[in-house]
Amino acid sequence: MSNRRQFLATTGAGVAAAWMPSVIPARAFGANDRVRTGHIGVRNQGTNNLKELLKNKNVDVVAVCDVDSEVLAKAEKLVVATNKGPVRAEKDFRTLLNDKSIDAVVVTTPDHWHAIAMIEACMAGKDVYCEKPLSLFVTEGRAMVEAARKYNRVVQTGTQQRSDKRFRQAVEIVRSGLLGKIDRIRVGIPGVNFTGPAVANSSAPANLDYDRWLGPAPKKPYNEKHVHYLFRFFWDYSGGQMTNFGAHHLDIVQWALNKDSSGPLEISGKGQYHKENWYEVPEKFEVTYTYEDNVKVIAGQDQPPGGVFFEGTNGNLYVTRSSITCDKNPDILKAEIPEANRVTVSDNHFQNWVECIKSREKPIADVAIGHRSATVCHLGNIAVRTGRVLQWDAMRESIQGDDESQAMLSRPYREPWKLERNI
Repeated sequence: MSNRRQFLATTGAGVAAAWMPSVIPARAFGANDRVRTGHIGVRNQGTNNLKELLKNKNVDVVAVCDVDSEVLAKAEKLVVATNKGPVRAEKDFRTLLNDKSIDAVVVTTPDHWHAIAMIEACMAGKDVYCEKPLSLFVTEGRAMVEAARKYNRVVQTGTQQRSDKRFRQAVEIVRSGLLGKIDRIRVGIPGVNFTGPAVANSSAPANLDYDRWLGPAPKKPYNEKHVHYLFRFFWDYSGGQMTNFGAHHLDIVQWALNKDSSGPLEISGKGQYHKENWYEVPEKFEVTYTYEDNVKVIAGQDQPPGGVFFEGTNGNLYVTRSSITCDKNPDILKAEIPEANRVTVSDNHFQNWVECIKSREKPIADVAIGHRSATVCHLGNIAVRTGRVLQWDAMRESIQGDDESQAMLSRPYREPWKLERNI
């Protein structure tokens, strides 16, 4: 823990001495106790998540945090307007984490901040809801799982399709064998929605603490089209639509194939890039994953849009957030699912998390599940970027026989930020 205290001191946090070196036990909740939450990152999806928990009768939102003072002020006003009591507003998430009255935090930062915020929250004795994709790179995800387990935290990944009845039904149908042998799964990923054209670098606006926004990412000049929503199209901060929507739909593939603790065996991919380089990630791509029993999963923009298309010998099943259909044999949708093939039922992703905070059970999109699904996305990006066929050892979380691709499973952090393992 001395390294942690030194780390906090060097990054300007004056709260180092208040951190405890041992695991902080979860608060014992009574039947009527409410979970007190803090929210780290409250713009865009962060606002949506904040609104969802403000509606939850089992939750008191007590703190909000953002590096943009204008965004922070709007979030504070939103919470106060609900008449749920006072709210703390902080620019530094570590100050929020030092508040022992907070039971849990919601992390809705850009992807490059997920790991540090989530791990620090676990160390501070908070349970965590962390947006997808769980990690920026594979090694981060493993460290996040380790932290959650060591500190006995309930960590839900924001892949909310796990709490959607249509996707749950699709998973149960596939697992029950009603579609017959699954030969191919097609996953539709939307194209890049960058708002061009690109613009020149400039000074950061006064309301944004840009250095704090960068955090562990490389030091680069401010560019208004590299931050906020558009961060996801630059490698230092995210992984494009592969990790944005792929984190949702490839997660359903993993669930349906019962591969939540493993993944594909082989990955290949190709992509094309914007001709004027407005952004770094592929404008369009196609990635092929090979799973056991030679099941092929093809993900990209030329696949059925908005969801997952399972091709089986007894019929094809297409599931999106608005519909589920089965051609050739529509009666499959009415079939009784054997008990052995049923999966955990969750109809509200946040409520599932809140209930698990109280019960100490693992949530439906536990951190380990989120890590494995994010890994599938990261591997797809690595295959596209290198143009090589990857051989994946899921047990060792290692790319075999390819040192360059293997090196892309990890990245350095900008000093003084560090990714700790087995903290």
